[in-house]
Amino acid sequence: MFTTESTLPGAARRAHLTPEHEETIKATLPVVGANIGTIAKNFYARMFTAHPELLRDTFNRGNQAAGEQQKALAASVATFATMLVDPNGPDPVEMLSRIAHKHVSLGITADQYDIVHTHLFAAIGEVLGDAVTPEVAAAWDEVYWLMAKVLIGEEDHLYATASVTPGDVFRDAYLVSSTVLTAGDAGVTEFTFEVPGDRGAYTATRPGQYTSLGATLADGARQLRQYSLVDWDDKGFTIAVQRDGEVSSYLLDTLKVGERVDATLPAGDLVLVEDGSPVVLVSSGIGSTPMTGMLSTLVALGGTDVTVIHADDNEASYAQRSVTDGYVHALRDAGTPVRNVVRYRDKGEGVDLVAIAEESGIPYGANWYLCGGNNFLQDIRGQLAEHAGVLQPAALHFELFSPNDWLVEHQVTVAS
Repeated sequence: MFTTESTLPGAARRAHLTPEHEETIKATLPVVGANIGTIAKNFYARMFTAHPELLRDTFNRGNQAAGEQQKALAASVATFATMLVDPNGPDPVEMLSRIAHKHVSLGITADQYDIVHTHLFAAIGEVLGDAVTPEVAAAWDEVYWLMAKVLIGEEDHLYATASVTPGDVFRDAYLVSSTVLTAGDAGVTEFTFEVPGDRGAYTATRPGQYTSLGATLADGARQLRQYSLVDWDDKGFTIAVQRDGEVSSYLLDTLKVGERVDATLPAGDLVLVEDGSPVVLVSSGIGSTPMTGMLSTLVALGGTDVTVIHADDNEASYAQRSVTDGYVHALRDAGTPVRNVVRYRDKGEGVDLVAIAEESGIPYGANWYLCGGNNFLQDIRGQLAEHAGVLQPAALHFELFSPNDWLVEHQVTVAS
């Protein structure tokens, strides 16, 4: 397991531009920001032409085709550059932590930052043309390597704490069983894998973490996708899969019991903080998967006030309703304060946090955990920001099943 203890807060604060480069970045940030999407698209085209193996075996082709990875890169560079020149700018630590965990879950190594640098700066030069003077190029080069240094340091830290050589994160995982939870085109199936070559690799998993599964497809490409860990033990792990993209379709349509996939050590910084504070779990659709792992741990810990809020299309589509209800009943039987709120869109029900708080009594000072799609997350974070005085969250943690999770723009004021 990769640790959730981070070097990033200190490392990010120590990152500073030289004074002359700071002025150049301030002057050019608007034009670079306005063109960063085009630059990112150009960059990926260049890099994949020079290194087709990266698109075939490392990057998710679906995210590339949809342009989501380009948006993620654009947002990360612009956010980091803004932090360097604006003390009131967005804090990049959360963003950088997500990137670092994603990188180690893909086996990214420090030398690959040189590849990115080569093609990113060629793209900047092509898109911006004569605007990229030697001074401008030098300033943005410093931004890139400051960001890369912070990420490489964090990734080296994560590899070291997992006691693995950088990049050595893939294990042979064999399918032992599959269980259909919900049927239909948007149905969900649970898959349980054993990892006989590394017994105990998943026992230290933190609730909320994920694994990257690699599947070799019909065209020979090894595609990767992240899946939240629903359950785990000294033999292996269980994930829940909904049809969406090449890897999920492969698991649902092709993989048979006894067959092998690649699986990485557990990663991810959306983890349960075990400090005794009240916990609020808010999810939508397949976003319930990391929440079930957290609920299992909360049952084992006992004594923590828990609120579960889930939104789904309809009753039939709520794949983990049964297991969630089981954990809720176990908490109640143990005398733990617990609320279980479900909203179904086919009934016209929405997630109104203030109304739910008034009805069920969500306690102040809770740690909030969110997981779902972009629109859902933006709505929930917007409500938390607007009604922070009423809901008074102590901390907010979130996960999106897409590359651009840091593009959610709402800021939340936490209770002091």
